[in-house]
Amino acid sequence: MSDTLHRFIFDHCEIRGEHLQLEQSYQQILANHHYPPGVAKLLGEFLVAAGLLSATLKFEGSLILQVRGDGEIPLIMAEANSKREIRAIARDANQAMSEDFHQLLGNAQLAITIDPVKGVRYQGIVSLEGNSLAACLEKYFEQSEQLATRIWLHADNGKAAGLFLQQLPGAQQQADDWEHLVTLANTASPQEMLELDAGDMLYRLYHEEPLRLFPGESVRFQCSCSQERIEKALVSLGKAELASILEEQGEIESHCEICHRRYYFSGIDVQALIAGCGPENHTRH
Repeated sequence: MSDTLHRFIFDHCEIRGEHLQLEQSYQQILANHHYPPGVAKLLGEFLVAAGLLSATLKFEGSLILQVRGDGEIPLIMAEANSKREIRAIARDANQAMSEDFHQLLGNAQLAITIDPVKGVRYQGIVSLEGNSLAACLEKYFEQSEQLATRIWLHADNGKAAGLFLQQLPGAQQQADDWEHLVTLANTASPQEMLELDAGDMLYRLYHEEPLRLFPGESVRFQCSCSQERIEKALVSLGKAELASILEEQGEIESHCEICHRRYYFSGIDVQALIAGCGPENHTRH
């Protein structure tokens, strides 16, 4: 089953895992843009990574992976929330011809932002010293969480998939079990990761290991843009700036670069915003 997140745990050791496959949601995101092959693959890896890591959150909120750098992709971002909604964008990347991780991202750092609905926003930073997104994220968990973690990410031909293994917080060191499970996971080919569903994939890897596979959770593409967010952004410009835009243009059009939805605010709408009231008439496409 595509676009599904599965969690699993091993009965004989304190190690957990997650398996995620994306197809429809990934293709919806790609359809909104015309990314070169290398960019599309990297964006798929970011999407899967965000989805896997968001599943480790114990509260309602979202997790954002973002890189700003001087490579062929000035900015790449993927976001996943506790509702299993995902979105992503690679900005100004239409001319990126490389498929090399470092050439695409250049000299940059990976920001991992955890944004709870209730609570304090947290951001961790990790260098892009590894040769892949997975390697960089593993380094992050090693440095900031002190948790043994391995991540496998693949994307190709409109499909993306990933596998996540991690020792449970506070678990006793179980080096032999950990190395054994990681070694088995390393035998999975990218094609198997992309094509096999969670049950078949885990049986292929761990049919001799006692594990519990939990019911799958559906994942879908959902942009977070909305009327309310656009209105708040416009109001934040201040009355003087809004009045200036209205005088110059007569109306305001706002465009979401992720999903390409357009919001139109007439002169009456903008005047209502200036007066501190929400606009009553606007259209979305």
